[in-house]
Amino acid sequence: MINRVFELTGDQWGLVTRKQLEIAGVPRTTIERLTGPNAALERVAFGVYRLTGSPIPDHLDLRAAWLQLAPGIPAWKRSSTAGVVSHQSAAALYGVGHLPVDRHEFTVGGRKQTRRTDVRIHERHVAEEDWIVLRGLPVTRPSRIASDLLFDNQDPASIGQIIADSIDNSFDYPSNFAASLTSHAGRFGMRRGDGLALLRWLLEIVGNKDTELRIREARNSLVHESPGQLSPSVAT
Repeated sequence: MINRVFELTGDQWGLVTRKQLEIAGVPRTTIERLTGPNAALERVAFGVYRLTGSPIPDHLDLRAAWLQLAPGIPAWKRSSTAGVVSHQSAAALYGVGHLPVDRHEFTVGGRKQTRRTDVRIHERHVAEEDWIVLRGLPVTRPSRIASDLLFDNQDPASIGQIIADSIDNSFDYPSNFAASLTSHAGRFGMRRGDGLALLRWLLEIVGNKDTELRIREARNSLVHESPGQLSPSVAT
């Protein structure tokens, strides 16, 4: 039975859920023995255990909370609909911006509830191009993070810093930010759909010295990719 535990924890940062053990056929009595005091598995969250002696992974609490979203599905078999790290939690994983992270945030493709007060679940579709695997976790791209935070009415300056840090560290492209910001431009008094103008403003309010360079990069990329679908301000 212990071999099954090793198999499950091997690709989950030393973690396993009680549900995964049950599905793997580990008897309840064995699970109780394995999760007892000073046993092979130590509890790190409700229904989530860490193999004693295994390296403690970074962002342990976030990983445990993500496993709780679909406790019966191993990490390597999950799709994005089971939950993607997003919003401020995603920014923290990239190490961009400086918004406080006082809860774990995930976006799921359908209805999902949690009793945890330190977990927030957003119910929105996440397209395949909107996320990547980062440190073994599915995480929204920075351009999606910026859009999500604007939908949440977060401070524009904080979002501008996330954008600047992400571009400076090559985590995402200026053109992706411009595209993701199009639906928000009108709210800030700009031409509807003018993601470039909003990108420029967000970079300017944080004093980014490379603003003009980033705007040129975004404009050139957008013109090359979809010249027939650009707003007049993008095409000039």
